[in-house]
Amino acid sequence: MELRHLHYFLAVAEERHFGRAAERLHMAQPPLSHAVKQLEGELGVTLFERTTRRVELTPAAELFLQRVRGILAAVESAKTDVARAEAGVLGRIALGFTGSVTYELLPRLSRVLREELPDVELELFGEMLTPRSVAGLVDGSLDLAFLRPPVRQAGLAVHVIRREPLIAVLPEQHALARSQTVPLGGLAEEPFVFYPSHFRSVVHDAVLNACRNAGFEPRQKHEVGETSTLVAFVAAGLGVALVPASVRHLQITGAVYRPLADTTEEVALALAFRSDDESVLLRRVLACVHSLVGWPRRASASVSRPQP
Repeated sequence: MELRHLHYFLAVAEERHFGRAAERLHMAQPPLSHAVKQLEGELGVTLFERTTRRVELTPAAELFLQRVRGILAAVESAKTDVARAEAGVLGRIALGFTGSVTYELLPRLSRVLREELPDVELELFGEMLTPRSVAGLVDGSLDLAFLRPPVRQAGLAVHVIRREPLIAVLPEQHALARSQTVPLGGLAEEPFVFYPSHFRSVVHDAVLNACRNAGFEPRQKHEVGETSTLVAFVAAGLGVALVPASVRHLQITGAVYRPLADTTEEVALALAFRSDDESVLLRRVLACVHSLVGWPRRASASVSRPQP
């Protein structure tokens, strides 16, 4: 059954006249009559009762007419959706966020994307460490990821969009919690709550470097993978922590954030995506990121290479 035969049937059914239907379809009447007979033969039913003046629909044709209208409407809708997907205004995008920006950048970007691309389905994944984000980009389960570089994976474009200092997270009853700034050396005897080690968290290494530069080796009491859990542990009095400054947007009762007085240790935040992804939708999302955080839209993609 050809789609054009359905259009022919619809025209005859609505006009109730082969001549007028042929004019509507911009074709001669004999080919139209022949096509309708072919359709009737394929269906094995009579669709029209023909008289010299009028064409009447059989009961089978009345039912078929309802289905044909639905089919043709679905085809037109599919054509429209395909065109909109090609234009990058319809589709699905999966974004991963490192834990420390889940509570600040993710909500803002989500609002912008829903305003600018309301028909794009967003899948948002927060609290993702860099190795997991990289794996998601490689296997295609993520389209974009906000992560902490460095990234040692070929085929990914990685753009640093900002750098942020480390700040202290303290239990609200801590002696330094009322200070405007916290000297890092003043935490030398405190137990620390850390992000995961063994190259899973860039922030873990940055915290170690900051403490060592301040002249002490931190006592690592707890290691957790989620920022919310880390801050909750601090609020519970299980230790202190150093986190990227954006974490201060996560408010948990019992924990306070304070700038560090004597360290310039920073961590970078980067946007990563597959360097061979030519999706128009991806480009539209990148434009939204640009409008939100000032990421240079036309910057050439820097592809990270494996390091020895």
